[in-house]
Amino acid sequence: MTRPSGNRERIYAEASAWLARLQGPHRSAETEAALQEWLRADVAHQAAFERATELWDILPGAVAVGRPVVAPPVTRRRVLPYALAASLLAAIGAGVISYNGTFDHSPDALLSTERGQQRVTTLGDGSRVALNTDSHVTVRFARKERRILLSQGEVMFDVAHDAARPFIVNAGKEQIRALGTAFVVRKDGPEVRVTLLRGRVEVRRTGEEPELMAILQPGDRLSVGADDLPKLDRPSLETITAWQRGEILFSATPLSEAVAEVNRYGRLQVVVANPRLARLPISGVFSTEDTREFVAAVAQLHGLRVRREADRLLIS
Repeated sequence: MTRPSGNRERIYAEASAWLARLQGPHRSAETEAALQEWLRADVAHQAAFERATELWDILPGAVAVGRPVVAPPVTRRRVLPYALAASLLAAIGAGVISYNGTFDHSPDALLSTERGQQRVTTLGDGSRVALNTDSHVTVRFARKERRILLSQGEVMFDVAHDAARPFIVNAGKEQIRALGTAFVVRKDGPEVRVTLLRGRVEVRRTGEEPELMAILQPGDRLSVGADDLPKLDRPSLETITAWQRGEILFSATPLSEAVAEVNRYGRLQVVVANPRLARLPISGVFSTEDTREFVAAVAQLHGLRVRREADRLLIS
């Protein structure tokens, strides 16, 4: 039987509340007993709780906090950090994140998302991948290696350890090699950015003379643009992974860059009509699903005007 969407959202909200209680300062044996009673009450409760925990397995900062959760069927799962539990479950309930379960790969199998869509998938080797908006990857698994080709977009990888089969991601001229780690790769045209969340990765330049560009440590980001010159920095990981919560974070970001980021998600495109406005600083947290909210906030902050033309919002 198909449950009404309202009931599903209510269950997700309840699961979120339980996760928050488990992470809160007042967790107790009574809390854990009540959780098990809630899980036994309905198979849908178990499914919602397990799905959220599976999704968190590929998110940054997933660590075991305090005592393990003793709740069937997720006794060995990790617990969601308190600050993200509610937002993650809300994203699932609202359909911001599409969860596709295990992906039984075949040669040259394609995974993709449309603009505004996100997708979480488990590969046949146990590795997890999360695709951000408008992303396209090809999965090529063989006996001696696991290879992913990222042609466009942004993908988070949580790699299952297998020393006998290295996990390799190709994005343009760059090749990322990992063994048991979590990282994000973003490819926008000729620009490639690799951010390491956990573990260790090597980034190499492919071609006739392969070149080791960097060995990243957790928190490092390597960016390579059209000029082929590598740049290493340490960005805010909360900003890098905000899309997993349906958010975009800006901190004194030039308006032109903020607009380009917002335009990745919505069919309604924002245009800065006056080039002199391009450098205006933008700070704040915005939804990936509400372009109008972003434009309204920018206009109010800087005293600008907004005009709509077909599928465009012009800021002047």
